[in-house]
Amino acid sequence: MTAAVPSDDRGFLLGDGLFETVLAIAGRPRFLGEHLARLARGCAVLGLPIPDDDGVRRAVDQALAGAGLIDARAAVRLTWTAGSGGRGLDRPAPLQPRLVVTAAPAPAPSGPASLAIVSVRRNESSATSRLKTLSYLDNVLARREARGLGADEAVMLNVAGEVVCAAAANLFWISEGRLCTPALECGVLDGIARGQILQLARAMEVTVCEVRAGAPALARAEAIFLTNSLIGVRAVSRLEDREWSAHPLTSGLATAWAALAESA
Repeated sequence: MTAAVPSDDRGFLLGDGLFETVLAIAGRPRFLGEHLARLARGCAVLGLPIPDDDGVRRAVDQALAGAGLIDARAAVRLTWTAGSGGRGLDRPAPLQPRLVVTAAPAPAPSGPASLAIVSVRRNESSATSRLKTLSYLDNVLARREARGLGADEAVMLNVAGEVVCAAAANLFWISEGRLCTPALECGVLDGIARGQILQLARAMEVTVCEVRAGAPALARAEAIFLTNSLIGVRAVSRLEDREWSAHPLTSGLATAWAALAESA
C-alpha cells in the first residue's frame, strides 16, 4: 500500500510534524499506548492537535494488513504532520493535521553493533532535540558518517561535548557495576525502550545513573548497549579501537525486555 502525501503538506515541505516507530509482532503493536502518549507530549510542544487514539489504532491494523505483515515482525511508522496550507513558515488556521501510517518488515538485528563517534552535534538547547520531529537530517548525516567510518551506528555528542545518543537509539553503558545513560537535558529523546530499561534495571536492584558525561566515559566502560523500540537491547562490540565481549547485565536486560515486549 502506498500512502499519498500532497506536495503542499507541511511535513513534506518543512518537517512540521512528528513520528513514532512501533514494533508489531504477529499483528500486535507493542507499547502503542506509550508511543501515543509521547506523540501527545510532542504535539503539546509543537502546538499540534493530538490525534485520536482509536483512529490511530485502526490505521495501524489497516497498515499491517495492507502490507501483508499480520504474521510477521514489523515496524509501523506513524507520521503526524501539520497538514496542508499556509505560506512559508506560518501555519494556516485552523490546522488540519494529516496522519500517514505505513508498515514494513523489521527483522531483529543480528549480533552486536560497532560504533563510531561522529562530528555531527545535537543542539541540546533546542526543544526539538528531545522530540521525534520530521526534521531528522542530523541523524541521517550522523549515520552516514558512521557508516563511512566502517561502523554500524553513530555516537552523537551535543555542542557541549557530552554523550547524547546514537543516530537511531538511546545509549547505555556500564561503569563500576552501575548502569549509566545520558540525562534528558543533554538533548536526549525519552525513548520508550530507554524508560523501560531504566525500570527493569531498578527492579533488578541495579544502580542507575542519568548523567552528563563526555566521550571518555564510553572508553572506560565495562560494556555499552543500544536501545530502541525495534531492537530492544543491542550489545555493542566495538567503539573505534576499543572492543568488548558479552556482559551479563546487558544479556539480562535484553532477556527481560524481550519478555516484556512479548507480553505487551
